[in-house]
Amino acid sequence: MFKRLLANRGKNAGHSAGADSEQDLLAKLDLTRLPVHVAIIMDGNGRWATWRGMPRSFGHRAGVKALRRVVELCVELQIKHLTVYAFSTENWKRPLEEVNILMDLLVEYLYKEIDELCANNVKINPIGILAELPEKARTAVYAARERSGANTGMVFNVALNYGGRAELVQAIRAIVGKVSEGRLRVEDIDGEVLAAHLYTAAQPDPDLLIRPSGDYRVSNFLLWQLAYTELWLTDTMWPDFSKQELLKAFLDFQSRERRFGGLVHK
Repeated sequence: MFKRLLANRGKNAGHSAGADSEQDLLAKLDLTRLPVHVAIIMDGNGRWATWRGMPRSFGHRAGVKALRRVVELCVELQIKHLTVYAFSTENWKRPLEEVNILMDLLVEYLYKEIDELCANNVKINPIGILAELPEKARTAVYAARERSGANTGMVFNVALNYGGRAELVQAIRAIVGKVSEGRLRVEDIDGEVLAAHLYTAAQPDPDLLIRPSGDYRVSNFLLWQLAYTELWLTDTMWPDFSKQELLKAFLDFQSRERRFGGLVHK
């Protein structure tokens, strides 16, 4: 798939249909400087549907199509880690009917996409308090994780019943437990130890966070991991998020000067 993308990149450069076409954007992209880890807050489904006089479920289903587009392009570009915010610990406050629809869509997505994801060597890594998911969703999530567990391509973190604060609480509890058992000394606790107890242990922090829908907050997502992540915000609602939007985010990322609190010497 990646070879086909490169071939199309060379073939279409300078001969695309519009200024912001996928081919034009791809031709501008430096494939050697892509983000290693991309995180996305998939937001705006409900508003997108409401503005069209449709039920919120219509927007959530359209959001699944946007996710499929993004995963496909990330695989083609050989992005190593993709983390998407699918359902937060706060989303249980939504009406029961909407929660049930979201869980049904999760199950449907995993069962429909698992063959293609595995064919593209994608490793599905659900993160969050998975034990609290409804049984059918939990079964689908565990099955997808087990089936793709041996894959060595893109790690696809799906945040479900996830909250950044809850993640930090569980990490601290695990660390305190080790201290009380004598397996860890208090003076040895540092940032690396805490990171090793997060859901994303052994993974690099996100290089780029994409937030659609016009909101300007991280919404309790990856609170520790986002310390030096570059943010890319857009008014585009998630159901309308296209491959072109993703390429624009990558191009903007490549224009950033990342200092991680220090100075860049030229």
